[in-house]
Amino acid sequence: MEFFQAFANMTAASFAQHMANGISLGSLYAMIAIGYTMVYGILLMINFAHGDIVMMACYFAFFGITVFHIPWFMTFIGTIIATALLGVVIERAAYRPLRDAPKNSVLISAIGASFLLENLANYLFSGRPMRFPDIPLLSQNIAVGGGVQIQAICFVIPVITIISLVVLLHIVNHTKTGMAMRAVSKDYEIARVMGINIDNVISITFAIGSAMAAIGAIMWGIRYPGITPMLGVMPGLKCFVAAVVGGIGNIKGAVLGGFILGLGEILIVAFFPQLSGYRDAFAFIVLILILYYKPTGLLGETTTEKV
Repeated sequence: MEFFQAFANMTAASFAQHMANGISLGSLYAMIAIGYTMVYGILLMINFAHGDIVMMACYFAFFGITVFHIPWFMTFIGTIIATALLGVVIERAAYRPLRDAPKNSVLISAIGASFLLENLANYLFSGRPMRFPDIPLLSQNIAVGGGVQIQAICFVIPVITIISLVVLLHIVNHTKTGMAMRAVSKDYEIARVMGINIDNVISITFAIGSAMAAIGAIMWGIRYPGITPMLGVMPGLKCFVAAVVGGIGNIKGAVLGGFILGLGEILIVAFFPQLSGYRDAFAFIVLILILYYKPTGLLGETTTEKV
């Protein structure tokens, strides 16, 4: 009954605002979830440091604009490049030496890399919250009627996400690099025998996934300006859930999962304001249901573990 009463009291303008917020949040989850699903698709491992790469990207952009006074558009490009390089460094330092080690060793290394980035950020940047620089072009509010104001970045985020998805799918499906990625994801031992440089393919995968995380981090910082060394923890967990919900290893599935979580969170708060303190629990409830009814995710396929 509360749902129908809330729906009846909601105006078209306020519903449009909630939808815009949900789509923008879902787009952010989708962008970051792609990094999880790409790494898993190649190595069958979860890069638990991915959320902290998002956090580092926010700091890169913050210091580029506020300390070095680089124009914001040049800072964003530099942030994407620096974050891609950070992903490659993490892969080479934390994961490559354990390529032939048991899966548990790689998992522990991933958790260690996450803690390292969080504590490094806390040491270098302090634990004091910082505010992401204001970008007037993207931070301004746009009137959509009925007295409702929607931030411009809410319109930009879904467009950037769709463009990034199209470009990424083209790379994966229509380039030699993408063909090598798909070959490695099937069986990297056979791919190595066929002459594919496994190390280079995996490094490129981490670079692309980290670049996508950087794009998501920049838009996250504009949308939610607070930056702390723990910024990436909850978004990282939710984006991992999004990847699992959509079918981890499936790029389209990661995007679908991100939109489901983003819209679900916002609409639950809109229709049930008394549950606003439990919005983070929604992602994990969805995860439990998906794992129970469809363990491979909505678009996932049953696979066998590599040995």
